Amino acid sequence: MLNKFNKSRRQFFAQSGVGLLAYASMPGWLRAMENMGEMPKMAPFKASPNFHPDVELDLFCRPSDVAILPGQTTRVQRYFAKLVKGPADTLAEIPGSYLGPVMRFETGQKIRINLHNQLDEPTITHWHGLHVPAAMDGHPLYAIDQGQSFVYEFEMLNRASMNIYHPHPHNTTAKQVYHGLAGAILVNDAEERRLELPSGEYEVPIVIQDRSFDASNQLQYVHGMHDRMMGFYGDRILVNGKADFQLDVACRAYRFRVLNGSTARIYKLAWDDNTPLTVIGTDGGLLEVPVNKPYVMLAPGERLDIWADFSGRKVGSQLVLRSRSFSGALPKMAERMMGSMGGGEHGGGRGMGMHANAVPMGSDYPIFKIKVTRPVGDSPKLPDSLAQIKRYSLHDTANPAKPVPIGISEGPMRMVLNGRPYAYNDILPSERIPFNTVQLMEIFHAHGGNGGHGDKAGGEHGADSGKPQGMRHGNQGEAGGRRMGGMGMGGMNHGGGQDEGGHKMGMGGMGGNMGMMMSMAHPIHLHGQYFQILSRTVGMGEGDGYATVKDGFIEGGWKDTVLVMPGERVRIIKPFQDFKGLFMYHCHNLEHEDMGMMRDFSVE
Repeated sequence: MLNKFNKSRRQFFAQSGVGLLAYASMPGWLRAMENMGEMPKMAPFKASPNFHPDVELDLFCRPSDVAILPGQTTRVQRYFAKLVKGPADTLAEIPGSYLGPVMRFETGQKIRINLHNQLDEPTITHWHGLHVPAAMDGHPLYAIDQGQSFVYEFEMLNRASMNIYHPHPHNTTAKQVYHGLAGAILVNDAEERRLELPSGEYEVPIVIQDRSFDASNQLQYVHGMHDRMMGFYGDRILVNGKADFQLDVACRAYRFRVLNGSTARIYKLAWDDNTPLTVIGTDGGLLEVPVNKPYVMLAPGERLDIWADFSGRKVGSQLVLRSRSFSGALPKMAERMMGSMGGGEHGGGRGMGMHANAVPMGSDYPIFKIKVTRPVGDSPKLPDSLAQIKRYSLHDTANPAKPVPIGISEGPMRMVLNGRPYAYNDILPSERIPFNTVQLMEIFHAHGGNGGHGDKAGGEHGADSGKPQGMRHGNQGEAGGRRMGGMGMGGMNHGGGQDEGGHKMGMGGMGGNMGMMMSMAHPIHLHGQYFQILSRTVGMGEGDGYATVKDGFIEGGWKDTVLVMPGERVRIIKPFQDFKGLFMYHCHNLEHEDMGMMRDFSVE
């Protein structure tokens, strides 16, 4: 394992041009990443005789073969489900898809799900977006082996929303999701039902994923370390598990429940005729009022509720949902190398030794086609008002002057949060959250340098470790009070500071400027309750790339995943109510999560 790992690392440095100096600085991080494999194992939960479910279902993870492309079937991993008790519409299959069945629940229902692992590897299922007890959240601690079962029991506390179920085993989440283990959860409630939004055949799940196949139609995944550092990008776009997806619609309004189910790819969704996208909801359910956008950014793990009205279109007309071109989401170093190779976001290469890709990240390409095939008499009207949302302000938080920090650091072989790779029972003071509080949190790029990336978290986290939730603000563009210039390959280490455990937050001898060169967009997902976005600010020097995405963010309503662009600082307000225990937060670029860009909050 060690030799293979080192070989991939040497290839990465050779292809990226970082050089032997960087390679020589990394063995400490190699050891740290190898320690991520040490995860204790908890006994699986069994059914409680005192829990009386309204809904019960069996959920199976098992290998399968599915026809995705013409010719040979594709080997995948799939969720299968069987309803044991509850309403008949609890489960709905997506015909011909490898995706798990759509689960439909009602707010207030008591739910039991019996997970059965029929894979030849450990797995556990996480209910992405659901507000459930820590032991029911699918923490990697609870991964079960082949032949074992895990019983989830919880009450549905969420408002009406679209959520996700997918595996969350330690170090192999991305691989299992990529090979097919994912599904959607739709929660309904009385507030939403009163609106009489499109339902039945007019409420359509749209799960967008990218995949690569070999000549035998088998899935290809992660060619080398560069695919882990940048995230893996497939060369075909699938919708609901199908290639070249087309949806036939009537001349009326539809409700599209859109999910980015890719492991790394970010989409900039827009209609090809420049009709505005009408958004009525995000991760955590309906907005207060509909929002029209020229395009909407959608990162892995994010969801959109889109009102799509075709009532004014002629039978036979077509419309295409596209991902429009944008820049700034990948490292500047990678974009420059792509450009020099004739690839880049508008070309055919992936840079940094990456394989050529017919669908480069950030380029313009179709997602799926809509064809209007039949007229109808009536169509529902878009409501002016959608839902009531309790809006939090700084005054509602327990820490208005001391936000909980979530510092993003990137570097060769190093994708971490708050300066530390993931390790069980490695809770920093700032990651200990008082139970039943509302917290102000700040997500930022923690490496120093110009371009708005700088933050004093590198220097002051160590110096101020006695202030467990504190974070003072220096000038953006400075780190630890020093302005970075040149490559600075010698002594820089993200501001020269330490994290709260006394560990250097830097990249050894590589320094803040290497972190800046590798800075990229990260979708940060926080388990537990939804949060609200308070503000977004972006540093100097990020204008060109940021300008191509900034109008595509939906900032009202409830979220559980937020895309943080290079140089961007996002402040959120998140409640930690009802349940104590460990709740994860991590990058939902799943390759990054598996590399260690993941931490635990201890709610206590």
